[in-house]
Amino acid sequence: MKPLACPSCRQTMVKQRFERLHHGEVILDLCFSCQGIWFDGFESVQVTPGGIIALFELIHAHRDDPRLPLREPLACPRCADTLLHGLDVARGGRFNYHRCLQGHGRYTPFAQFMIEKGFVRQLTATEVGALAARIATVRCSSCGAPVDIRNQSACGHCRAPVAILDPAAVEQALARYRQAEIRRTAAPDAEIMADAILMREKERSRRRREAKVDGDVTDIADLIVDGAEIVWNLLIH
Repeated sequence: MKPLACPSCRQTMVKQRFERLHHGEVILDLCFSCQGIWFDGFESVQVTPGGIIALFELIHAHRDDPRLPLREPLACPRCADTLLHGLDVARGGRFNYHRCLQGHGRYTPFAQFMIEKGFVRQLTATEVGALAARIATVRCSSCGAPVDIRNQSACGHCRAPVAILDPAAVEQALARYRQAEIRRTAAPDAEIMADAILMREKERSRRRREAKVDGDVTDIADLIVDGAEIVWNLLIH
């Protein structure tokens, strides 16, 4: 697969593989120097809960890497068009990203991705006020620009909201994704169930023919019972 240049520093991004929901894998492009992720299409919602945890751990492992400020403008790694700033709302609060108008994908800073997935939460107005009383200026977690929190609740450069890595939010998010991964992997596969039911019905029909019993009519009740039994067998194994 062709390597992509970072929308900001233009250096080659690192490809990382994560499990895709339902089947296959999602290959994401990351720039640890600029702390950003490129998502093709709708890849951000196609990563499994376990993959989200793995990505969070990877971001955390590179938290102390030397960091470059985001350039302006950012360029799409697919078509080189200027990326447009976007804003959305998730569990952790408002998060921003930069999207390609041609539909090639979006570039999301690490901090904004963690807000989107609930690992980082946006500060309330009261918390910002309390912080401003002690610290006048902070660095934006997305682009690195200074933010005067006495007058701003978001970065004036990239418009990222002031947010913190809240230990409670991290703990809750990890627990939520772990439970979701357990449910996902424990759920019986629909195709396996269908194949098992079909094979059982074929075997029943063969026995009926051998016993010279009319086997043209499928008993729906038998299929339901078979399905329930197969689900139970898959779950306990």
